[in-house]
This record gives sequence, structure tokens and C-alpha cells, in this order.
Amino acid sequence: MTEIDIVRLAQTGDAAAFEHLYKAHRTRVYSVCLRMTGNPSLAEDLTQETFLLVYRKIQSFRGQSTFSTWLYRVSVNVVLMKQRIKRPNETPLEERTCQTEGDDVHVREFGVSDPQLSSVVDRVILKGALRQLPRGYKKVFLLHDCWGYEHREIAEVLGCAIGTSKSQLHKARLRLRKIIRSGS
Repeated sequence: MTEIDIVRLAQTGDAAAFEHLYKAHRTRVYSVCLRMTGNPSLAEDLTQETFLLVYRKIQSFRGQSTFSTWLYRVSVNVVLMKQRIKRPNETPLEERTCQTEGDDVHVREFGVSDPQLSSVVDRVILKGALRQLPRGYKKVFLLHDCWGYEHREIAEVLGCAIGTSKSQLHKARLRLRKIIRSGS
């Protein structure tokens, strides 16, 4: 059966077909959620929310694009909605700098590294390094390491051999390491 046949079955309420779609796409959806949130447990929750929404809305899939493209867009929308709804806890500056225990006042230290800021810096460095990669290396790296595609799928999308996909990914990783180490 082709994927479109499985989708059509899922649209009629076939639980086994939907389970097949879930198993086939859960890793990619999780990868998208993780990349966008940077939080593994939140990414798991959002993956489940995505598939719950897909279960309820699978009738709206019209087949004008591939199912994986539609699912990717649903995943991104679920994450964006979660980020829009989530409001950061605001704490007055005074409460952040001082803690009171009884009559003692303790000033908090700000010399601790901020993991969120570190990940932003890492992303900026990686984006800069990705810009320096040759186009073929960049495509395979993004498809495999960022979007979770398997080498078989990459070979189909790019019209190349699976071995070529693996080789390009290996070379891309080596080149990225070299670019990042050199700092250029």
C-alpha cells in the first residue's frame, strides 16, 4: 500500500492505518518539536499533541501535498501555538537579586552561565557554519540531522544513491567541525 492509501484508510477511521502513520512519522515530528523548543520532554508532549490533532483533523488533508509535508506544517503550528500561549513568568528585579530568610538578606549571584543563552550562541555559530557548506552537504545535513529523514528517504528526495547520502552527511559533519573549530 502506498502512503496515500494508508492516509485514505485513516480518514475512514481505520485505527491500524493511523497507527502505521504514527509509527512512520513520530521520529520526524519529535525532531521538529525538539528543534523548535530545545526541550526533550516538551517535544514529547508536543509530538503527542500533534498526533492527537492529526487524528481529529485528518479529514482536512486533501492530498494537494505529500502527507509528510502536511504533517510537518501541523507540527510547526502546534509548537507555535504552544509558544504563543505560554507566557514567561515575570519576576520583579528586586525579587531576582535578593532573597530574604528571616532578617537576613542574600544577594543572588549572576555569574552562573545561562544554558538558554549558550544554546542561542551555539545556534548562531552553527547557522554561520552551515552557510559555508557546499549546497549538497547542507541539504543532506539538514534533511538527516535536523529534520530526521533517513538516508533512504534522502536518496529518494535528492535523486541519488543511499551511499551518496551517507557520504555527503559524513563529509558535511567533518566540514562543520573544521569550520566551527577554526572559528570562521
